[in-house]
Amino acid sequence: MSWIQSLRAAAERLRREVNALVLASRDPRTPWYAKATALVVVAYAMSPIDLIPDFIPVLGYVDDLVLIPLGVWLVMRMIPPEIMADCRARATAEAQVAERWLAAAAIVSLWLGLAYAVYLLWRAWTAGQLGGR
Repeated sequence: MSWIQSLRAAAERLRREVNALVLASRDPRTPWYAKATALVVVAYAMSPIDLIPDFIPVLGYVDDLVLIPLGVWLVMRMIPPEIMADCRARATAEAQVAERWLAAAAIVSLWLGLAYAVYLLWRAWTAGQLGGR
């Protein structure tokens, strides 16, 4: 496995964990302090303001590459393991449903595009632009 593939796999795992954390932060069984910490981590991740601005070469992205995963790890440690296991399973199931919807949307888009192309060809043919009438 190349380093790019391993980096993609790590990013996918982090995305799944963040989805599980979002679900866990909405779970009533999750302690309030874990919810508060999750809110801070998500706010920092989404905020355009960083500790080290992104325009500074290399260092600008290091805080994002270190602080966000560290915050995710910290929140995961605060949430009881049985809640995290439940939320991971729900996040995986929701991701599979989302992938099915995405595949269905791609197929429907393809068919609609094909139907529109046939319509345009038919219109051009009936207008005599393709040697029709």
